[in-house]
Amino acid sequence: MEVTYFFDPACPFTWRTSRWLVAVAPERDLTLRWRAFSLSILNGGDIPEQYRAMAAASNKALRLVEALRADHRNDDVATFYTEIGTRTFEAGAPLSDDIVVQAAKAAGVADPGAVLEDASWDEAVRESHELAFGSAGPDIGSPVLLIEGAARGVHGPVIGDVPGREEALSIWDAVVPLVRSDTFFTLKRGRS
Repeated sequence: MEVTYFFDPACPFTWRTSRWLVAVAPERDLTLRWRAFSLSILNGGDIPEQYRAMAAASNKALRLVEALRADHRNDDVATFYTEIGTRTFEAGAPLSDDIVVQAAKAAGVADPGAVLEDASWDEAVRESHELAFGSAGPDIGSPVLLIEGAARGVHGPVIGDVPGREEALSIWDAVVPLVRSDTFFTLKRGRS
């Protein structure tokens, strides 16, 4: 089954959900596709000062996500995102331009600056974002999950911690029928 995961690399909840999905994929024979979702676009560029550097780095990273996807390098997108998450969320460091460049090089991108600084990729990022938003919106954020056979995508699942194997599989097995339901639209509880 093909699953498309739209993500913004600056979001810690999106990172945790991605690790859940990566763990579930081999157990449920999933083919993961990675696409851009921009929190900057979602917020109309209205980013609080303390998050602007991270948002700018994320925007550059999303250019590379879409450039790699266009070049049919899905596995490199997965590696790039893993490198970003390991260097930020796992290391307790904020996303930065330097981390994005390091992650790109670790993912096998020979000259990452050529894409990271190329604003012509912003249109591909916008198109990916609009595809995700159109499939799951309104009132959504990162991540968006689009499952083969479903008419619409969903925002989430948003998880606080990466669950162990049994819980991870249980969540997946519960999410699939909800995503495929035409009448289902929300399930939410507040964080404690």
